[in-house]
Amino acid sequence: QVQLVESGGGWVQPGGSLRLACAASTSIFSIITMGWYRQAPGTERELVADISSGGSTNYADSVKGRFTISRDNAKNMVYLQMNSLKPEDTAVYYCNLDKDYRAWNKDYWGQGTRVTVSS
Repeated sequence: QVQLVESGGGWVQPGGSLRLACAASTSIFSIITMGWYRQAPGTERELVADISSGGSTNYADSVKGRFTISRDNAKNMVYLQMNSLKPEDTAVYYCNLDKDYRAWNKDYWGQGTRVTVSS
């Protein structure tokens, strides 16, 4: 099983920035598309951004121009740089494998890291 540990969350004022990090337990990570997801209370988990093994990226419309996903395959790490944060970004953020691989990984989800944006 590929284990995932998220970090970097916290409290920030609107307009501020945070950088989230995700550490994967195996180097097989390097050939799989990875994504960042978030879930706010009372809502379903949604995809925020993903990045392929070759570096191609996709973003939810709500975060385009503000968030940047990146990866370091040598370190089994994925990052999410979040700028110009809004209260609507408040959620628990998770990283995970692309949806096509999550069943293979027993639909595992880590603990996530909480982001709170408020004044």
